[in-house]
Amino acid sequence: MARNIQSLERAAAMLRLLAGGERRLGLSDIASSLGLAKGTAHGILRTLQQEGFVEQDDASGRYQLGAELLRLGTTYLDVHELRARALVWTDDLARSSGESVHLGVLHQRGVLIVHHVFRPDDSRQVLEIGAMQPLHSTALGKVLAAYDPVAHSEALEAERKAFTERTVFALDDFEGVLDLTRARGYAADVEETWEGVASIAAPIHDRRRMPVGAVGITGAVERLCREGGELRPELIAAVRDCARAVSRDLGAARF
Repeated sequence: MARNIQSLERAAAMLRLLAGGERRLGLSDIASSLGLAKGTAHGILRTLQQEGFVEQDDASGRYQLGAELLRLGTTYLDVHELRARALVWTDDLARSSGESVHLGVLHQRGVLIVHHVFRPDDSRQVLEIGAMQPLHSTALGKVLAAYDPVAHSEALEAERKAFTERTVFALDDFEGVLDLTRARGYAADVEETWEGVASIAAPIHDRRRMPVGAVGITGAVERLCREGGELRPELIAAVRDCARAVSRDLGAARF
C-alpha cells in the first residue's frame, strides 16, 4: 500500500487550519495546533508562501490564506457553475439529437470533459467525465482554440498529431479551420480524431463574453452526416441553440 507523504499531509492540515477560525494565525499558534515543532511549521509555511498559497502580514507576522489558493478555488467554482448551468440544456440536447453530449473546458493543453450525457438508447456506453481530448482535431478543441486566446496559443505550440488521414495539423491549414469556426459559430470533426465518428461543437460564453467552455454532440458519421458527407443542419442548429442557452444562463446577455 502506498504511504502518504507526510509533508503534504502537514501542508494540507495547515491550509485547513488557516481556512477556519481566526483570519490570521501566528507561527506558535499554528505549530501548537498541529503538534509540530516551530522550525518544521515555519519551513512548510515558507514553502506555501513561496507558492502563493499562504500570505504573511508584514505588521503582525501572522499568516492567512493566499491569493493563489483563492484563484484555484475560483477556477473550480467556475467549472462547477458551468456544469450546473448546463445540466438541463445538455439533457435536452441529448434527447433532441439522439446523440451523446460532452461539455469541455481547457486544461493542460487539451480539452477536459467535465460533463457527459449518454446517448438516449440502450447501447452500452462508457462515462467519459475526466477524459482528455486534443485541441486541434476534436470539435470541442477547435471551438476552444478559435475563441479562447490561451487555448489558441496552446494549440499552436503543442504537437498536432495526425490521428487519421483527415486530421488537419499543418499550421496554415489549422488556422484556416479556426477562422472558419469563428465565421460560422461552430466546429466540426468528421473522422479527424476517430474513424467512423463525427462531432459538432459550439462555444459557451460567460457574462463578460469570455469563452468558458464548449458543448457538442458525438456519434457515428452516418447519423451526423448526410449521404453527401455534409453535417446535418438540424444537428448544427441544436448544438448552437444549446450553447446559446447555457451562455444566457451564465449571464451572456447577447446570446
